[in-house]
Amino acid sequence: MKYIILFLFLAALGSIVTGYVIDNEWSQKLIGFGVLGLFLVVFPLFSYYRWKDKDLKDYMLTKENLDKMRERENKS
Repeated sequence: MKYIILFLFLAALGSIVTGYVIDNEWSQKLIGFGVLGLFLVVFPLFSYYRWKDKDLKDYMLTKENLDKMRERENKS
């Protein structure tokens, strides 16, 4: 999965750079497809890959987590 994300990122980045370097009728479409690829494909895949084994309750501000943070603050 990591290599697929890296390949798609490099392909999108290459498309954007190619669109800026080459000056023809397809240059704006290359830039647009590169940006769409980044935001609609690469970033969601990256987010899923990084968060798939995490527990969301650890990152939410619940009463228990606030109490834990207060206890750590009082200890130091």
